[in-house]
Amino acid sequence: MKSKKFGWNILWRLILVFGVMLAASYAFVRGWYMLEFVIAPLLIFLFIDYYRFYRKAQTEIEQFVESIHYRDFSRHFEVKRAPAELQPFRSGFNEINSTFKVISKERETQYLHLKTILEMVDTGILSYDVHNGEILWMNESLKTLLQIPYLKTIHSLEKRNAGLYSDIVGLKSGSQQVSVIDNKRNKTKILLSATTFANEDRTYKLIAFQNINEALDESESQAWQKLLSVLTHEIMNSVAPISSLAETLKHRIQDSNENQEVSREALNDIDMGITTIQKRSEGLLKFTETYRSLSKITRANVSRVLLIELFEHVQQLMQPTLEKKRISLEVILRDPFLTIDADASLVEQVLINLLLNAIDAVKDASQPRITIQAELSSNARPVIRVSDNGAGIPQDILDKIFIPFFSTKKTGSGIGLSLCKQVMMLHKGSIHVQSVEGEGTVFILSF
Repeated sequence: MKSKKFGWNILWRLILVFGVMLAASYAFVRGWYMLEFVIAPLLIFLFIDYYRFYRKAQTEIEQFVESIHYRDFSRHFEVKRAPAELQPFRSGFNEINSTFKVISKERETQYLHLKTILEMVDTGILSYDVHNGEILWMNESLKTLLQIPYLKTIHSLEKRNAGLYSDIVGLKSGSQQVSVIDNKRNKTKILLSATTFANEDRTYKLIAFQNINEALDESESQAWQKLLSVLTHEIMNSVAPISSLAETLKHRIQDSNENQEVSREALNDIDMGITTIQKRSEGLLKFTETYRSLSKITRANVSRVLLIELFEHVQQLMQPTLEKKRISLEVILRDPFLTIDADASLVEQVLINLLLNAIDAVKDASQPRITIQAELSSNARPVIRVSDNGAGIPQDILDKIFIPFFSTKKTGSGIGLSLCKQVMMLHKGSIHVQSVEGEGTVFILSF
């Protein structure tokens, strides 16, 4: 309605100017020159009036644009005292300003709400400009974690903690990395998570700092408890018989000394006892050597490995054993050019260990079958699956199978799966197991 009123103001002025100009033309053609002296001032007045109207409208628009530019949505344009032709302008500007004021208030409320939430969480949050390193925002949790009240740029962190600065700057979007905050008094392990976002022509990096010290300490404590439990069990299994047998031999030797005669039967018993002690001691030494070998792998020589070649090599190595035990091996690789960045020899050892476990698991199956499969997961990461249709793993020991020296086999050392897990951790990957008793087991290697 207001825009129509403003349009009519312009239209009637144009019609009036056009009518006066038409009358001036007609008087000129008819030779009524005296009438021109009356029409000319009227025409000049109309032009001046139209120009003034245009200038007033332009001034109003400039003032409105200025208020928008400086986000001064509180500005109010007087409507009642304004000229009639400008009232639609000012009324419309006031409505627009009111709308912007509501939107601005809503955005400010949302911002304060989000800021309050981020200040309350325990996770540290940091946002900075990727181009110049200028800090956009950091919450109180991060200030407490870093023991820094203020940071102007991310580069100023380099002097305080060069290692943490290097980890933050080098962390790619969508990645995670464990880093250490060294505050001289104590060291805190944190998990860094990064993402990037763009606003107009500027790019920002958002970093989340999660304190994982307590979680790691708890996990480490549980791991040590499980490891010590297995170690104690294995050592007691060797030391207890040795101690008992040594005591028995000591009594036999004392009895022989008292009788001053050593029968052949007693000598045989002593010889057998010493042999048993020797074997158990050798077993204990072997156990210690196995533990040492478990801690030898500390570095992976990573290169681009074509999975089809790796599978063919493993299949060639295991084929005689599989044929002898009449076990079928199926290799599924939909993409023959699928590769992984890994140490080929270490991953090959992992696959051999898993195949040996699978061979043992399917020994009682009517139609023993093992499958090796490789594909890309939903997050585009290579995944290898080794599955069998064997006896499966009981649920009560499923969480213990990766513990060093834990084994359900009579002749097992209990380090095979532990080595597999260590190799996958060296590759910054993971190994998981899914099993149902009586149906089979699947080991999943994620790179």
